[in-house]
Amino acid sequence: MKERRTIVLDCEAVQALIDPKHSKHWLAISAVLTLTRRNKKRGEWVRLVVPTSVRVESGWDRRKPNAATINQLRFLDAVLSTRAADRAAAVRSALEVSVADAHLAAVLEDTEGPHTVLTSDRKDLGRIAGHLGLKVAIVPV
Repeated sequence: MKERRTIVLDCEAVQALIDPKHSKHWLAISAVLTLTRRNKKRGEWVRLVVPTSVRVESGWDRRKPNAATINQLRFLDAVLSTRAADRAAAVRSALEVSVADAHLAAVLEDTEGPHTVLTSDRKDLGRIAGHLGLKVAIVPV
């Protein structure tokens, strides 16, 4: 069976992908495409995921024209279900991170790894990974 890799976006990665004028726009696009191609060449199955709370916080409305580029990347929504909300609440209480970061933590717990997160906040993601006891590859955006 092929190894599975889950690639998750945080808020600034989404903002960079939405806005062509964002200083990190091309960096974010390049990171997603490079990770996807590299992992597929290795025979890995790649899942692209974005927590819905990250979409909300970053202003990603899939219906808007400015979302055309990021929509083409085909990220799946990870919804904030009852189970995910409970896990996110526990992480938020333990680490005092944002709701979006806590939801991202719940997504990491609920999806198959290995995991890669595109983020501008390596410190919080490192804390989250340590708290969860997960090895997470952090790609700075």
